[in-house]
Amino acid sequence: MNHLKDSYNYKSIISIAIPIMLGNIAQTLITFVDTAFLGHVGRIELAAAMMAGLYYYVFSTLAWGFSIGIQIIVARRFGEKNLREVGDVYDHGLLVVLLLSLLLFLFMHFTTDFFLSKIISSAEIAAIAKEFMRFRHFGIIFVCFNFLFRSLYIGLSNTRIITYTTILMAIVNIFMDYCLIFGHFGFPQLGVAGAAIASVLAEFSALIFFILYTFRKLPIKEYGIFSFQNIHLKKMNPIISLSLPTMAQRLVSFGSWFLFFIFIERMGELSISVSSIIRSIYMLILVPAFAFGTTSNTLTSRLIGEGNASDVGILLKKILGISMGFELILVAGCLLFPVQIASIYTDDPILIQNTIPVLYIIAAATLVQSWAAIYFEGVSGTGNTLTAFFIESAILIFYISFTYLAAIVYHFPVQVVWCSELLYGVLLAVASMLYLHFANWNKKSI
Repeated sequence: MNHLKDSYNYKSIISIAIPIMLGNIAQTLITFVDTAFLGHVGRIELAAAMMAGLYYYVFSTLAWGFSIGIQIIVARRFGEKNLREVGDVYDHGLLVVLLLSLLLFLFMHFTTDFFLSKIISSAEIAAIAKEFMRFRHFGIIFVCFNFLFRSLYIGLSNTRIITYTTILMAIVNIFMDYCLIFGHFGFPQLGVAGAAIASVLAEFSALIFFILYTFRKLPIKEYGIFSFQNIHLKKMNPIISLSLPTMAQRLVSFGSWFLFFIFIERMGELSISVSSIIRSIYMLILVPAFAFGTTSNTLTSRLIGEGNASDVGILLKKILGISMGFELILVAGCLLFPVQIASIYTDDPILIQNTIPVLYIIAAATLVQSWAAIYFEGVSGTGNTLTAFFIESAILIFYISFTYLAAIVYHFPVQVVWCSELLYGVLLAVASMLYLHFANWNKKSI
């Protein structure tokens, strides 16, 4: 207990979570800026960019899922004081990410047009979405390596660099969006294609910064990073066995969310335009929940590595309290200034009017999702990533069923469809808490 109080106090938890929060804002900010700019171009462009962006993120979640496996192992080795093995794990992960990024790029390059034509019912939205993806898919290579670098620094609880890369990505993305979407400063006016190019440039700038920072600031020799001296296929086994479930879990999770928007797209142009705005707002106000969820994952693994598994429950309650404090501030902003927030994205009064009821729904869902994120990531942090995959997969069946019935069968208003986020959050939180309370998870070795 004393160890927990000394090394896992509120200040240390926040010091880890804040840079992660800023790092999460990086990707969310790209979506926010693209949506805010394109919302003033037109409803069709807004919907097309969102559908294409979701399609892109379905693939990027594979890299995210793999990086979480690396992050868990790095945190465990760091807790065990096996610093040389940190580099060993990272070097093996680097080889996997190199292959994964190439495979994802090639798959998206040759199949995107086909899949978007089949997925999106509106021919006009599909055509613009294809134009967006014609440039956007180049970013998948940079994103894969960015996730790997993030996993290393989060696993080491050295998250300051994430703040730097976030600031850099934000500057590059906002400036290039302004230039390329609208044609300012002598740049061509490219609309949706300009938003895609700006996003790729932002991700590339982050990767360059990660590389330069790592060589200049990280004690590479102490950790054995980039040595590649102990590369063996057998050493891939624990990494793959831990990462595959997280990759599958992220793929199923974001794939289900993509399906959610496919159902909404079939409800009509107004519903998908409203949901484009809501998705951007929702992802922005969920940033603290995801950041503290990642912190739960890392600190749970580290705590177990230190031999203090019995303190995990206390740790998660402490993180949840901090996370809720951050989220309550953001939720209050949504409830007090709904019109002003919606007006950032559009000057269409009908679109603003229809966005506000859904904004109230996601404000409530945000608090539930914060609760769910802390405990679900705690399950992954124990090393039982396969269990985490099965828990979420089972819950997503209810999530998709509710969405399908509300959107396609009964044609409920779009705000009712968004209530599925509340259902998902409650079920995930309860299932995760029950597992951590009753299952024998603290014997897991990785």
